[in-house]
Amino acid sequence: MFRKLLPQEHGYFDLFELHATLGLKVCQELQAMFAEGGDMTVRAGVIKELEKEADQVTRSCMDALHRTFITPMDRADIQLLIQRLDDVVDSVESMAARVMLYEIDEVRPEARALGDILVECAKETTLVMPMLRNMKNAEAIKKHCVKIFDLENEGDLIMRNALAKLFKEEKDAITLIKWKELYERLEKATDRCEAVASIIQSIVIEAS
Repeated sequence: MFRKLLPQEHGYFDLFELHATLGLKVCQELQAMFAEGGDMTVRAGVIKELEKEADQVTRSCMDALHRTFITPMDRADIQLLIQRLDDVVDSVESMAARVMLYEIDEVRPEARALGDILVECAKETTLVMPMLRNMKNAEAIKKHCVKIFDLENEGDLIMRNALAKLFKEEKDAITLIKWKELYERLEKATDRCEAVASIIQSIVIEAS
């Protein structure tokens, strides 16, 4: 009975890494969805299925927290990190769903640029996750987090410029409303990538 309560030390890290990988795939699917000639319906369907997989990983992590009392890092940090990772995937899935709902048939270059930023953020996240297994990697972890922060700032600038251009040039009110929301949802997804980096940085600081 007692053995069942003992954690498998690698288990949480495996789940973090798996979720980060799914997050990268989701962002890459959105990027492909935005590409010229991309099949939006197919890509949106793939994103939805990946989101379901990510939800299952999140549930597995939460179940593990309920089953064990010894964890490799603070329990609250484990819960917050997996939730923040899931927030990224949820944001991208929500974005893809809105593209389909609004029947967007031509993606604007600013949206593609924000999609590219998301992919780069997700790549940095997948690179940093295995490093959490050993806090001797603290400096390298911090560098990846700073890269995500820089990318998020770049995304903010793209979004502001996109909105300025939209309000200046778009004459159709419905189209303006649609694209304003889409830009904001993309920017929110990059914000959530930043939130992942922030909790990782906090974990490193607590361990130092």
